[in-house]
Amino acid sequence: MIQDISPHTYHNEYRPVPVQEDSPVLAYRGRTVLVRAAADKTFTYPTYGDLGLTEDKVRWLFQEDQTSYFLALADVPETQGFTYVSINFMRAAQPRFQAFAGVTGMSLYYWYQNHQYCGQCGRPMQHSPKERMMYCDHCHTMMYPQICPAVIVAVRNGNKLLVSRYAGREYKKAALLAGFAEIGETIEQTVHREVMEEVGIRVKNLQFYKSQPWCFTDTLLFGFFCDLDGEDTLRVDHNELAVAQWVDRNDLPDDPEKASLTMEMMTLFKEGKW
Repeated sequence: MIQDISPHTYHNEYRPVPVQEDSPVLAYRGRTVLVRAAADKTFTYPTYGDLGLTEDKVRWLFQEDQTSYFLALADVPETQGFTYVSINFMRAAQPRFQAFAGVTGMSLYYWYQNHQYCGQCGRPMQHSPKERMMYCDHCHTMMYPQICPAVIVAVRNGNKLLVSRYAGREYKKAALLAGFAEIGETIEQTVHREVMEEVGIRVKNLQFYKSQPWCFTDTLLFGFFCDLDGEDTLRVDHNELAVAQWVDRNDLPDDPEKASLTMEMMTLFKEGKW
């Protein structure tokens, strides 16, 4: 998956250091990121020295190995072969550890963008010198990065798996059922509710498989396998899903990107391992 970057190591401990000329800088415009990309999907980020920014226009984000990544706080023009590409480019981009940095950085970019002003009193927020936190000097509101828990659900029906495609979203490929946890419910209750809401069936034998940080949507995913419990007729909520159907394990798609928990779970079922 996209976060599996061994032998490289991601460090999110808040230990900022001064920017250097060769420090990679992550510059975003909405859901696009500035890179110099090749036809084979290899890429590089611009460095601080490439962009001519001043120190007050970048913010330390995190480290991978000994390399610190910085966020551009000002709009950066396309220059020197660097262009803005969709963040979805990172799903199959190489090197993998740099792709993960770009996706993780986007999550923090949006968090900083959305917390420039206090939601209580409207005054400008300040960044804590000690931790990754924004605070208000006036009313003392404190805001930390927020991560949304969600489930990915692989529903088995003998040799068939329930596969869907989302309605009205940028991602158009095959997917498993998914949804966010609501206030006051366990993550297992989320599985039962989301399956019933989206396709109108009951499930049993929940088995937790694995979690994944999915920074494309500020989400921490919890992957579950489970079995159909009763009638297999689907009543699809087309506000959420364009289509949902039972697919034989031999007809499931391959996973060339190896980025997502969804596709890893599909592959395991296809290979008869779950």
